[in-house]
Amino acid sequence: MAHKRRPAADKASDAELVLGEDDASLLDIVDHVLSKGVVLTGDLTIGLAQLDLIYARVSLLLCAADRILPRESFDFEQRHDHRHELRLARKRGQAAALRTGRGTPRSKA
Repeated sequence: MAHKRRPAADKASDAELVLGEDDASLLDIVDHVLSKGVVLTGDLTIGLAQLDLIYARVSLLLCAADRILPRESFDFEQRHDHRHELRLARKRGQAAALRTGRGTPRSKA
């Protein structure tokens, strides 16, 4: 008589290794995926009449931005402040040009 092999009771499945043994909510799963990161790869083929016209291999990295660019928030604030100052200076220059009569307002065409 053949004996059925049982999986070891103490061996955890892949899902349990990734998510833990506790029940995980969707928020826990998304948080874990973003903190660790996931790479999705695939192939895309566009064809016509059984003739492949375009072939693309696609790879997508999905993770939290602070994992890839840890100083990005600081750099973003500096760039934002610089762009804001440039925008204000341009508006002041346009207003001064209108007051002196040298400039005409831009029309939206």
